[in-house]
Amino acid sequence: MNLILLGPPGAGKGTQAQMMVERYHIPQISTGDILRTAVKEGTALGKQAKAFMEKGQLVPDEVVIGIIDERLRAPDCNAGFILDGFPRTTPQAEALQAILTKIGKSVDHVVNIEVDPEELVRRLTGRRTCKNCGGMFHTPFHPPRKEGACDRCGGTLYQREDDKEETIRTRLKEYERQTFPLIQYYQRKKLLRSIQGVGGQNQIFEQMIRVLDVRPV
Repeated sequence: MNLILLGPPGAGKGTQAQMMVERYHIPQISTGDILRTAVKEGTALGKQAKAFMEKGQLVPDEVVIGIIDERLRAPDCNAGFILDGFPRTTPQAEALQAILTKIGKSVDHVVNIEVDPEELVRRLTGRRTCKNCGGMFHTPFHPPRKEGACDRCGGTLYQREDDKEETIRTRLKEYERQTFPLIQYYQRKKLLRSIQGVGGQNQIFEQMIRVLDVRPV
C-alpha cells in the first residue's frame, strides 16, 4: 500500500502515520527526516540540501524530489510507504507521479485529515516548552502539575514564536493556499479520501482504516 497523508499543521498526521507503520509494517517517509538523514550521511543531494539549510533557505524542489526518489527506491519501500509532508504542491505531486511511474509504483490512497481551523489554533497555541530541558506540555491536553513550571526539571515554560496565534494563523492560510490545488488534483484522480481529525487518536485511526478498506500487510 502506497499512501500519502495530507492535513494542516496540528491535524495529527505524524501520530496517525506511526499507527499506520505499526499496523501495516511500511515506512513513514517524512520530508524533514529524510532531508536531515541525507545531510548527515553526506550524500551528493544531502550536501546540496545542507548548503540551503545552513543559509536558512528552503531546499529547492529539485533537491527534495531527488532525495524522495532515492528514498522510494530503498528495499523497505517494496511493500509500500507512507508519505508525510510530501507532496505539498501540484508540481511536487506531478514530480512524484513521474518518479513512481519510473520505478513501477503508484499512489493507492491520499488521506486528507480535515480539522476546523479554530480547533487547530486551539491545539497549536496551547503548546508550552521548557527553557531548560525542552520538555513539551499543552495547556488544555497535557498541563504541567504547577502552572508555568516543567514537571521534570522545574524549568520555566514558555510559548515558542511559531506557537503564537498570529504565526499559526499565517501558517494555516499558507497551507490552505498551497494545498487546495493539490486536493483538487487528487480528487480528479479519484484517490482522495477525507476523514475528520477530531476525537481520540484511536477514533481517528478507525476512520482511516475504514476509508482505506485494506487488510494489514
